[in-house]
Formats: sequence, structure tokens, C-alpha cells
Amino acid sequence: MSAAATMTWHEDLATLVGDTTGVRLPVAGGDAPAAAVGAGWYGEEEEGRAEEGWAQQAKGFAESTAEMLRELGRGLWDVAAQSLAGAEDSELARRLRKRAKATGKRLSFMNEYLPEERDPVRCWLIVAAVAFVTLLVLGVGSGDETPVELPKKLIISPPSANRIQLPDGRHLAYEEQGVSADRARFSLIAPHSFLSSRLAGIPGIRASLLEEFGVRLVTYDLPGFGESDPHPGRNLNSSALDMLHLADALDIPDKFWVVGYSGGGMHAWSALHYIPDRVAGAAMFAPMANPYDSKMTKEERHKTWDRWSTKRKLMHILARRFPSLLPLFYRQSFLSGKQGQPESWLSLSLGKKDKTLLEGPEFNAFWERNVAESVRQGDARPFVQEAVLQVSDWGFSLSDIQMQKKEDRGFFELIKSLFNQVEREWVGFLGPIHIWQGMDDRVVSPSVAEFARRVVPGATVHKLLDEGHFSYFCFCDECHRQIFSTLFGIPQGPIDPVPQPGEVASELAEETPAPDNLAEEEQGNSSLA
Repeated sequence: MSAAATMTWHEDLATLVGDTTGVRLPVAGGDAPAAAVGAGWYGEEEEGRAEEGWAQQAKGFAESTAEMLRELGRGLWDVAAQSLAGAEDSELARRLRKRAKATGKRLSFMNEYLPEERDPVRCWLIVAAVAFVTLLVLGVGSGDETPVELPKKLIISPPSANRIQLPDGRHLAYEEQGVSADRARFSLIAPHSFLSSRLAGIPGIRASLLEEFGVRLVTYDLPGFGESDPHPGRNLNSSALDMLHLADALDIPDKFWVVGYSGGGMHAWSALHYIPDRVAGAAMFAPMANPYDSKMTKEERHKTWDRWSTKRKLMHILARRFPSLLPLFYRQSFLSGKQGQPESWLSLSLGKKDKTLLEGPEFNAFWERNVAESVRQGDARPFVQEAVLQVSDWGFSLSDIQMQKKEDRGFFELIKSLFNQVEREWVGFLGPIHIWQGMDDRVVSPSVAEFARRVVPGATVHKLLDEGHFSYFCFCDECHRQIFSTLFGIPQGPIDPVPQPGEVASELAEETPAPDNLAEEEQGNSSLA
């Protein structure tokens, strides 16, 4: 048998590698050469040699592999060259050569940047390949290298709300700001919007401003939000009654103002419809309207969501058609136990001013605290109820809030009214309704305010140029002052409590004691008599 036939695979591999790398592999069953590197790969180390580390072994293996791949590449190149021998005379080769020649002629001006001894065709192929690899590496590494901040965990504070018990046994959590009940000149009740709580109120309102105008601001948690007990069958009628019971429990005399912001506007509208006799007026800020209101035209209906994001439109459809699927989305966002941004959790499109406000630390601190309180109970059902209420039958139309009084008139009175202009008489809520609407609002379209003004004749709409959904209502001291001045006029401060008759008598007794000489005179006169 020949020597080549008796070579082991170790010897065969060493033969392929050759002496160019200085790496030799030990032969099985024989002594390794003195210059062998990596003898420790197989069996025992040679006697008298130091043990080779894994780093050196890996380096030797990599060099051997690289040499083998290079030899393999050369072999493949030779095979390809032999296979293509004579192909230059084919029709396809002639066409390609003609096109390549024309392209090379156009790019020949770039050859002056190459060394004279280099072939332009090969050089530019190499340059193109290197450029491609460079761009690929830069593309992979040019991403945002800023470390991704992991979502923060929602921090839910211990229960701290004041609560009242409603007639049906439920408890309603509330919070008060401003002056006390006996000093309040005006009382405001503010139901909150979706994914909010009693902690919202009027975000950023200063205690000094409430004191200046004598305002008592009361906010409360909707059923199932914050620390309020859930209400399985709630609707907008029950929402208005909750507001009425809260006012009675807190000794709010006569009438109160209702504040409706965004989704909270739905509950403010219900108060104007169901308990108009207890409401003094309404302050609305980008209030939501039912997109399926019977008085809304098709064009107005489409305008209510023409600025919405695709995801928000999807959530709208789910709330309308498939509400049972909403908890799946809620548990992936605000019910996940992590913090998130309002534009992502609520699928909002924001204007310039809104983006600037939401990026500020003041708003972020408020948002984190308010959302944590809103989801305190961890139950998706109250949020599903709220979403469904927004797109379902409210039980009334906005046009029902103020209606022209109907009178039974005879034939001659009807004829007379055609020639004489008769003053219209209205029924329903006849108090002031102010609506502030940002014209750059992409959450509640300005068309909603226009619809409200069309069907509620007594509503006054204040158009705010360049303002968004949050920018005028949240953390704007000058805006809050303008709002209160519009609602209440010149600030008069809180009311001084009227002292009781017993308190007046005691104060007079303390302030006007009888003089000693007057008492002596009276005693002398009595003795003379």
C-alpha cells in the first residue's frame, strides 16, 4: 500500500495547510514534530512541553481554517475560469461587454483618482464592495445608541380619599380644593375624563386663584375609578344623580357650576339634561359629544374623527361593535402596571403646543400620579363602560338640553305669528354654557364645538387659535385666570361667614364691659330713692 493511502486525516489536513502558517497537527499514533503547535488538541501533551492555552489553540484553528478556505476559493476560481473559457465569443457576452464598455467610458473620469498601475475595472469593483459593506455596518450601528429606558412601574399610593355613601350603598371618593363651604362664593364640581381620577380637577390650578375668586372646587372618582365603588349598570342618568348626591352630601347650597373637560364633558352634558335645576352654569373645555347623536349630520360625524390616529379609530370601532375585546388592549397598556405616555396609551395625535406641554416634567409628574390613581383597582370593566358610553345612545341629544317651548295655539294665533315676530321661549337648561375649544385640537375636533353651538343656542364658543387639547386647560396660570374672569367677572374673594346671634352677643359682651364708675353711680341713685 502506498504512503498516501496510509495517511490519516490529521496528516491529510496538515498537508492541505502546508508550512505557510507554521501550524502543524500531530499525527495519530506517531510522534509530533518538534515545531508542532496545538499538540494538546489530541491525547496527551508531549513530554517536556508547556501546556498550550485555549486562546492559542483557537488562534491556530482559525488560521488553519482561513488557509483552507483560501485554497478552496482558488480552486473554485480556477474551475469557473475553465468553464467560462470561450464564453467571451457568445452573443450574451458580446452584449454585456458592449454595455460594460459604454458604462466604463462614462465613468472613466473617475479613473484619475486610482493609482496608475491598477486596473480600473477591478479597482472599482473592490471600491463598490467595500462601500457596500461600510454602509451596511454604519446602518447597523447608526441606530439610536441612547440606552432604552425601561418602563417605570406604576406607584399606587395608599388610600387617602374622603368618601360619601350614596343611597344605593355605593361609596364615592372625592377631593376638595379652594375655600371652605361656608366661605365659597362659587362651587364647582368636575367629573374627570377617561384614564383620569379625582386628582385631575383643573391641572395646575393655584390655591391663590381659587381664594381670590372665592371658589370651592370639588372633584370625584367616577364609579370603578380611583377609590369609588363600581356601578355595574351605570349610565349617564346615574352619573348625573351621583353628582347631585355629592352636592347634597357636601352641603353645596342652591346651585353649582359643572366643569366638563374632554371625555368628562359627557358627564357635564348629562348634568345639564337630567338635573338642570341644580346647575348654575357649565364650563366646557374641548367637550366630547356623541358621534352618533341623532341631530348630527353625516359630515359632522365624520369630522369628529378625521384627525384621529388609525389605532384610535380601531378602538372606537371596538367600543362600538366589539367591546369585549377592549380589555385585551387595556391590559397591554395602562393596566399593565407600567408607566406610559398619553399619546401611546390613548392613541392620540398631538399638535405643537400639546407636545411641548406633555414633554415637560410638571405634566409628567401629574400624569404619573393621576394614572396610577385611575387604575388603582386594576379592573378593566369601568374603562370598558366609559368607552362604550361615549359611542352609545346617551339617552338624550344635545338639542334636548335647550328646546323651544311648544304652545298650543289656535288657528288665528298661528296666522298672527306669521306676520308678527314672536319672541321664542326656551325650556331646559337656561343658564350660561361656555365652551373653550383649541383650533389645533387633534383629540376632540373643533367641529364638535361647532355642532354644540348649532344645537344648543345658548352656548358660547371661545375659539382658541394655536391651542391644542391640553395646552389651554392644563398648567396655564393666565388661562385659568381668563376662564374664571369669564365665568365670574371681577374677583370678589371669599364670603365672610355671617356670625350667629349667640356669637354676636358674646362678642359684644367681651368688647363693651361696663365701667366701674357707672356701676357706682347706679348704686347711689338706688339708695337715694
